[in-house]
Amino acid sequence: MIIDCHGHYTTAPEPHNVWRDLQKQNFKAGGNTDPAYPDISDDEIIESIEKNQLRLIKERHADLTVFSPRASTMAHHVGDESVSIAWTRRCNDLIKRVVDLFPETFIGVCQLPQSPGVPISHSIAELERCVNNFGFIGCNLNPDPSGGHWTAPPLTDRAWYPFYEKMVELDVPAMVHVSGSCNPNFHATGAHYINADTTAFMQFLEGDLFKDFPTLRFIIPHGGGAVPYHWGRYRGLADMMKKPHLRDHVMKNVYFDTCVYHQPGIDLLFKVIDVENILFGSEMIGAVRGIDPETGNFFDDTKRYIDALAISDADKAKVFSGNARRVYPRLDANLKARGL
Repeated sequence: MIIDCHGHYTTAPEPHNVWRDLQKQNFKAGGNTDPAYPDISDDEIIESIEKNQLRLIKERHADLTVFSPRASTMAHHVGDESVSIAWTRRCNDLIKRVVDLFPETFIGVCQLPQSPGVPISHSIAELERCVNNFGFIGCNLNPDPSGGHWTAPPLTDRAWYPFYEKMVELDVPAMVHVSGSCNPNFHATGAHYINADTTAFMQFLEGDLFKDFPTLRFIIPHGGGAVPYHWGRYRGLADMMKKPHLRDHVMKNVYFDTCVYHQPGIDLLFKVIDVENILFGSEMIGAVRGIDPETGNFFDDTKRYIDALAISDADKAKVFSGNARRVYPRLDANLKARGL
């Protein structure tokens, strides 16, 4: 079985996006931040999925995608808390409809209604709604709701602890995923995303979060940002800071995906990071959508890179499904209930 741990609804029906534009306009004008939502039919959703994600899933011989709202449009820095709450609920409701229409192919992960300066505890209700009512299996946690200005405390700060306590109670992991950048110094997908992945790892290294939460789990996407490439730097920093070895200090709780869009990058990831800490992911129809002129294949067809690795079938099985089932216990329970 092949489970893609990193999928976003980047092809949502246009009325959904139009509603978001209206919401932002209303906020600026001091009006209703939760205007009437359009009537989006099942047929519109089906068409948006069948022509895009579902087509590629079939072509690339995958089975199940862990699906969440589009990351770049979470935009927690836009508007205020009321704007973020209304937008988040609309986005998560739409993911639930996709999962209901394609239950064999998609399983949900939720966006959170984060907002700069607002306590993360205000996001707990939406996590509970999505996990308990919708059957979602995790969340996307933005370490920088300010959109590139990094005004939030580090992920190891106790300000985050109420949310972590709820994650542990629900037994769900979080993918560390920023959104769009409003800082012109940082291109959203080319700089801000990778910066955030690298920053999150360094924050985990500097702190002692997992002493307080030994079962807390995070997925750092995009292959862990710059971390695998500079693994010696982080091992050296851990040693200088008198921290335990990274395998004990961080890597019992942190996992990387395979959203790395060329073979040498994947080769390096697997050479440096233990196979137990790698989950298959593609982020298809996401940041990099084109065809690589050097190979003739889509950059984000990451299964090809895994297939080409000189690792055992048992290790490939871990990456393609086993590790995801371990990191997302609710996913494993869902599959077992289906006899898978």
